[in-house]
Amino acid sequence: MHTKSYSESRHRQTDHTAQSSAADKAGLPAGTLMHIGTKHQSECKISVIQYNAETLLYHEISTISDLQPLQNTKLITWVNIDGLSNIGIVEGIGHELNIHPLVLEDILSTHQRPKLEEYEDFLYLVIKGISLDQNKIFSLQYEQISILLLANYVITFKEKSDTTFDSVYHYLKNRSGRLRLKGSDYLTYVILDTIVDEYFVVEDNLDDVIDSLEDNILLNSNKEILQTIQQIRRSLISMKRNISPLRELLATIQRIDTPLLQEKTLRYFGDVYDHVLRVNDSLESYRERISAMHDIYLSSISNKMNETMKILTIFATIFIPLTFIAGIYGMNFEYMPELKWRWAYPAVWIIFILVSVSLLIYFRKKKWL
Repeated sequence: MHTKSYSESRHRQTDHTAQSSAADKAGLPAGTLMHIGTKHQSECKISVIQYNAETLLYHEISTISDLQPLQNTKLITWVNIDGLSNIGIVEGIGHELNIHPLVLEDILSTHQRPKLEEYEDFLYLVIKGISLDQNKIFSLQYEQISILLLANYVITFKEKSDTTFDSVYHYLKNRSGRLRLKGSDYLTYVILDTIVDEYFVVEDNLDDVIDSLEDNILLNSNKEILQTIQQIRRSLISMKRNISPLRELLATIQRIDTPLLQEKTLRYFGDVYDHVLRVNDSLESYRERISAMHDIYLSSISNKMNETMKILTIFATIFIPLTFIAGIYGMNFEYMPELKWRWAYPAVWIIFILVSVSLLIYFRKKKWL
């Protein structure tokens, strides 16, 4: 076990990922611990933050057994585990804090929907962290975050090492802040609120992308815009699937009767509930805008096709009488008097020009041009 500054431990690591599915677990008994989902090969890290109004300590430990010397009933202990590649760490948490094996199984299965489960000594929460991939246009990255709330403990499990909880530690540095004065239930609220606030960052980026699309779709209806629309549509469906269950989760928290949640803290969970409602309402609005843009794109393509067909039809219509006249005098019958006329060829060209101009004037009057 060693102690170091929090900022030094948050360096970004390169992830070489692999994928495993629930099918890999078929036939195994319930409670079998196996990591399901994207396997990030970055090093698994255990951070321990302990605090009260006067004290703030940060430790980085290598094994769960190092957690025993740090136990202190006078301090709130937050254990954050970055990375799920080491199943032994999750299993060790279960033994150390008497966590049900089915909960440990769900922690390692990263395709869970957001949910809340109540046990005798702890609450288990699952929430999805959503962030933007800055290398692509509105490409989303999802991360399952599992939270265990105990009397004086909060344990969080993340799929990989990132900066999601940096702002939480920043709040903890403020000695006069509300977070330092309250219990583990308030820390759980702050963690949930931090994750949900990231949804608004995603929404702001989405709003910029959609505004840009709306400005360009009529002027430049190409395949790239259609691909972007389809990508955003899929992303919105995925976001809706991962965010909508939070309403039920947060509503349940406010109704639940457990000594782990103080009545004063429930008001703050109500604020997160309001934020989730706002996010869901915004997602519905964005889905309608994307559907409208998709219809506008198809209408624009159809209008362009109609314009093209109209021009081609006009040219074809102009050439129909010209082709008819040329066809008559191309039959080469011997007794066609016009073939012997001196000015027959120029006369035919004059007829061609007059017919064409007359048709163009007629189309113009009909507003077909």
